[in-house]
Amino acid sequence: MKKFNVRVYGILINNNQILVTQEKISGKLVTKLPGGGLEFGEGTKDCLIREFKEELDLEISIDKHFYTTDFFVPSAFDDSQVISIYYFVQLLNDTKRIVVAENEKVVQSVNWIPLKVLDENQFHFPIDKHVINLFKMSFNH
Repeated sequence: MKKFNVRVYGILINNNQILVTQEKISGKLVTKLPGGGLEFGEGTKDCLIREFKEELDLEISIDKHFYTTDFFVPSAFDDSQVISIYYFVQLLNDTKRIVVAENEKVVQSVNWIPLKVLDENQFHFPIDKHVINLFKMSFNH
């Protein structure tokens, strides 16, 4: 039986910059938007709030839905189909607190990319590239 892998990501904009993480996944260092996998029994918004807290020690609120995958995306790591959901988020605490915790979590580093130089090629996964293009188009109109 084929499986679905539901992922939830946050688009956090502050001072005309977007927050991205670099994570080591299956031995590869990838740049992506913050977020992660939905756990059984969890809602998508609760998942995103948990992921930001676990990986970045940040408390967020969910602003609004931006995009849900509307085309087939095979996982790069197994035989599942990936469904990604993206929300705009807001920080509930000060941005000066954005530091990577010294623990065994997967986040390697956190960076802010200025919106004026944001480019799909800065991201690893095809769905993130697509979302970055949609994001740029929505703010250029």
